[in-house]
Amino acid sequence: MWVTSSCTAALTPTSVALGNFDGLHLGHRQVVQPILNRSPEQNSATILASGPNLRSNAGRDENLESEPPATCYNDSAAPPDRAGSSHNFDSLIAPKAEGNSLSGRDSDGVDRLYGTVVTFDPHPQEFFTGQPKKLLTPLAEKVELLAAMGVEQLVLLPFDRELAALTACEFVEEILVRQLKASRISVGVDFRFGRGRAGTAVDLQSIASGYGIDVALVPLHNCGEGDRISSSAIREGLASGDLRRANQLLGRPYSLVGTVVGGQRLGRTIGFPTANIELPPEKFLPRFGVYAVRVSVKQGGEKMEDGSSSYQPENAKSLIPGIAPTLSFVNGVMNVGCRPTVDGLQPTVEVHLLDWSGDLYGQTLSASLVEFLRPEQKFASLGALKTQIQADCDIARSVLAAKV
Repeated sequence: MWVTSSCTAALTPTSVALGNFDGLHLGHRQVVQPILNRSPEQNSATILASGPNLRSNAGRDENLESEPPATCYNDSAAPPDRAGSSHNFDSLIAPKAEGNSLSGRDSDGVDRLYGTVVTFDPHPQEFFTGQPKKLLTPLAEKVELLAAMGVEQLVLLPFDRELAALTACEFVEEILVRQLKASRISVGVDFRFGRGRAGTAVDLQSIASGYGIDVALVPLHNCGEGDRISSSAIREGLASGDLRRANQLLGRPYSLVGTVVGGQRLGRTIGFPTANIELPPEKFLPRFGVYAVRVSVKQGGEKMEDGSSSYQPENAKSLIPGIAPTLSFVNGVMNVGCRPTVDGLQPTVEVHLLDWSGDLYGQTLSASLVEFLRPEQKFASLGALKTQIQADCDIARSVLAAKV
C-alpha cells in the first residue's frame, strides 16, 4: 500500500474514503467498502466476515466523531516533524515504481481509480485542544488493517492552522478535485468538514456533484444489542473492562502491538516470566487489569525458537520457526497497569505465554484481548501475587479453550 503525507505524491485519479477512521471498526469499514477495487460480492463478504449483526441506522444524521477537514502541503516533501511525533513514514512508504501493482490502466485501457483512504494527521481533536490524542489504531496498525482490506493508498493530510481554515468549497476544490483528482467519494452521513465544521455530508455531495463526482453517503450503523458503532463507544467499553462490547463493535479483538523490551525480570523470580511490550505512546490502553490474550509475532517469526519441553511441531498454537508470523499464535495472560504490588509508577504491558518459552527480545508482538479476567490489585506479598497469577493462568486456559 502506498502511504504519503503529500497530496502531490499521491497516486491519481482516486476513489476516496474520507474520515478519521480511528479503530477501523465495523462502521468505518462500511465507509471504506465503496472505494475498494473489488467486486460487490467480495466487498460484502469482507464486511460480513468481520462482524455479524450489523444494522443500518440511516435515520440519524448526527455527528459524534467527525472532525474538520485538513489539507496538505503543495510540494512533494513530507511535512516537518512535529515535537513528540512517533511516526516513521520511511518505514511505511513503499517505492513508487513503474510497473508495480498500483500503476497503469485497467484491462480496457482506461485510467484506473486508486482506492484511497484520506485521513488527518494529527487527529483534529489533538490539534484544536493541544492535548495528545490516545488512538485505538496508531499509524502502523491502521496501515496494516487498511492494506488487509484491499486499500491501495493512504493519504495523511497534515492538519495545520492555515489549512484547517479552508471552507467546505475550498476543501473540495483544492484537495479532492485539483490535487487528488477524485472521481468517487465515500463518507459517513454524520461527516462534517470545513471552517468551523460548517459543511455537512450533504453539502459535500452537492459541491462535488458540480464537478461530476459521485458521493456515497454511508448511513450510521448499530451492532449486536443496538449499540451505535463508534470509536467513542469502543473506548468506553475498553475503559470499563467491557471487552465483549468493545470487540463486538470493532468486529475483531482489540490488540496491543509493540516491541519486546527489557524489564525488571521479576516474573522469572516467581516462576512466570513475562515479555514487557513497549507500545506507541499514543496507543489507547484498556482498563488496568488482567486479560486472557492470544499473541502472534508480527516481525521476525522465523527467528523464534521454542525451548519448551511441551513444544510440538504440529501444534498450530505454537510460535513455530518458519511459519508466517500472522498464522502462528500462542495463548497468554496479559497484565496492563502500574504493578502496585511492587510499587510501580508507570503503566506497563506484560504478557506471560502459556506453555511456551523462548527469547522474545526485539520481536514485535500483537496481543489480541479475548477476555477481561480481573481488575488490577495490590497483594500483600509476592507469594500472594504468585498464587493469583497461577489462578489467572488456569482461568485463561479455560476461557481461551472455549473460544477456539
